[in-house]
Amino acid sequence: MLKLTPAERSALRSEAHALNPVVIIGDAGLTPAVLKEIDASLNAHGLIKVRVAGDDRDARIEMYETICEQLGAAPIQHIGKLLVLYRPKKEAQKERSEKRGKGLREVTIVKPSPSGTKRPTVTKVVLKGNERVTAGGLIKRAKPRQTSSKKST
Repeated sequence: MLKLTPAERSALRSEAHALNPVVIIGDAGLTPAVLKEIDASLNAHGLIKVRVAGDDRDARIEMYETICEQLGAAPIQHIGKLLVLYRPKKEAQKERSEKRGKGLREVTIVKPSPSGTKRPTVTKVVLKGNERVTAGGLIKRAKPRQTSSKKST
């Protein structure tokens, strides 16, 4: 089970206030399918609310503790039939393929004033991977090299 400081728990409680329940535990109780769904929701969101349908408070507390133990989550709040759980999201490592080009990048373009006495104009532009900035400050798209149909060597 994950341990949090009271300050962290309080911050997560305030963040969870606006959330809607993503998993609802019905009369069948805490089944393996429900645990799997809670696990998937924790992986996707990190902080979730779970609604429990039963009226038995002790059963809800037992479910809450079971979920936290089995899934490695931290209990944040238990109010009525709502349970708030937290588990840090795992950072998915994106592997970059060799075929892809550069991504978006920010470039600063500085153009001198026409008269030369005023301040230069500074513009920040986001370029795509296939674009470049010319010496005059224009943005041009890189074109693939043209090949001649006559040359077949």
